Amino acid sequence: MTILLTTLNARYAHASLGLRYLQANMGALQAQTHLQEFVTGSKTTDLLEKLLSWQKPGEKLIVGFGVYIWNVEETTKLIALLKRIAPEAVVILGGPEVSHETGDQEIIRLSDYVITGWGEITFPDLCRQILQGPQPIMKIHAGVQAELNDLSLPYSLYSDDDIKNRTLYVEASRGCPFKCEFCLSALDKTAWPFEIDPFLLEMEKLHARGARLFKFVDRTFNLNIKTSLKIMQFFLDKLAATPDDPVFAHFEVVPDHLPDALKEGIMKFPAGTLQFEIGIQSFNTEVQARISRRQNNEKAAENIRWLCENSQAHLHVDLIAGLPGETVESFALGFNRLYALRPHEIQFGILKRLRGTPIIRHSSEFGLVFDPYPPYTIMANKDVPFAAMQKLIRFARYWDLIANSGRFTHTLPTILGELPFENFSDLSDWIYAKTDATHRIALDRLANLVSKWLQEERGMSAEEVAAIVTSDYAGDAKHKQGSERATRKDTRAKEAREASGKEATNKSTPQRQSRHLAA
Repeated sequence: MTILLTTLNARYAHASLGLRYLQANMGALQAQTHLQEFVTGSKTTDLLEKLLSWQKPGEKLIVGFGVYIWNVEETTKLIALLKRIAPEAVVILGGPEVSHETGDQEIIRLSDYVITGWGEITFPDLCRQILQGPQPIMKIHAGVQAELNDLSLPYSLYSDDDIKNRTLYVEASRGCPFKCEFCLSALDKTAWPFEIDPFLLEMEKLHARGARLFKFVDRTFNLNIKTSLKIMQFFLDKLAATPDDPVFAHFEVVPDHLPDALKEGIMKFPAGTLQFEIGIQSFNTEVQARISRRQNNEKAAENIRWLCENSQAHLHVDLIAGLPGETVESFALGFNRLYALRPHEIQFGILKRLRGTPIIRHSSEFGLVFDPYPPYTIMANKDVPFAAMQKLIRFARYWDLIANSGRFTHTLPTILGELPFENFSDLSDWIYAKTDATHRIALDRLANLVSKWLQEERGMSAEEVAAIVTSDYAGDAKHKQGSERATRKDTRAKEAREASGKEATNKSTPQRQSRHLAA
């Protein structure tokens, strides 16, 4: 048999680390195991044709699918067609979307086997049973958790094309010691580190092959400061060695744990080389306690302010609307508090009910109502009715288009004034009333809408508005005319931001909810 590992990535730039881990640990079956990645939005019959092109005459095909929140619907359709055209093909599912609540999913009904959780040991074992017998009896197989140091690392399986054109996902640890109930990491018992020296040796090999964009998927990069410093020093050494061809590194950090030693290392990174994903999620202490989130809000705010004022790292900070007990008013207070710290991006996320997460335990008390279809966005709760939640969802979309796009740098402070959340909410409601749209709004039209709002709702003169908006256009043009090096840095930074947990089909999914390794 040919064994095929496949998944539908949200974008071509996303390269599946989970599938490469499986391929690296196939043992004697590795020679007959192949990787075929697709992109969501493709024609299903085209994908099916490519899958079946791997099938040799007279042989069966084992196909392992990585299933995630952003691809489950398209993958279900693909498997249904596969089973019609080639019913003898053996379908094995893995990934976070099929690791929980397995009894009510159509995709599981269509499949032959399902691996829940870790897959590096269980997937090759299951393939050996299928090939050599005895045939597996059970459909659902609980993944055996591997000792990390026993795993073969997958980084050599990134192709030259991957290195040249795609984000390289890497991990120095797995798991998470925190129990935030909206996140699948709440199910982890702790965090497990990889042995640091072999890991850095693999990073060295990637860099030697030309890799420059590294996206760490570790849940808590700064949990072990000694390890964090070693990794940061690795990248600082590369920056010193190749200043004209710099690396770009992305890390997720705990906001209230930033000791002086780490600060000293961070300050050494030049602009355009370091990005931090910081999950605040909520500044409401009652909500934090309710969802089992431990966070020192004062320390977190202090550290974000320090990073903004003393480092050149790009800061991408997450908030989640719709958490149980979080009203629109309390969320607004948190949003305004975060904006006052001036991070480069605020990712305004809307709560999702990821399968298996404990957040569902609050459904009865707080009236949580989720969309039953991916990405399972919250639709209402007892504190935020449906209409108000829809307004928040539109706010998140327009915030991405206007604030996080970087296209309205000079205009944004004028829009937000002293009450950022309230003023942007007004703009959001106004734009929707005028357009009845949240997508496919061209930049010129968006700029005209913002200009008109400033005049009609803020009473600014056409000349005042034109001067502000024009300065944004001029600044954008000047930026585009920058040096080749600056352009290369900006491109890598943009690619990293796009790769930082925004794989889900709805971009208002915060990092902690949308980033999951495949089984």
